[in-house]
Amino acid sequence: MKRLFQFGFFTAVAAIEYLATTPLHFKVLENTWDKANHFTAFFVLYGLLKLGFGNLSAIAASALLLLYGVQIEVVQSFLPYREFSLLDVVADSVGIFLGFVALRYLIPKQWVDQIK
Repeated sequence: MKRLFQFGFFTAVAAIEYLATTPLHFKVLENTWDKANHFTAFFVLYGLLKLGFGNLSAIAASALLLLYGVQIEVVQSFLPYREFSLLDVVADSVGIFLGFVALRYLIPKQWVDQIK
């Protein structure tokens, strides 16, 4: 099961990187609020990262994902059809934090322990 979460994490990172740097427009994604997309992506990434790599501390996982979010924004600042947005990083941070809360307090500990 752990390998499945690891695969999901790397697949999600690749998909997010593609969507964050492509000039193509995806109607489904454009019809939602951009900050909700960021929040959802990093909420899911946090869960996949912690479930796939359980030995990683919450602080380390959060720091890695926050750096990844900043990296996306820096890359976008160099693309002619994108721009850097601090509010996107804030939305990423909220997603990370609520992912932590969900894994820590909402999902039964024995479920998480079974995956590790």
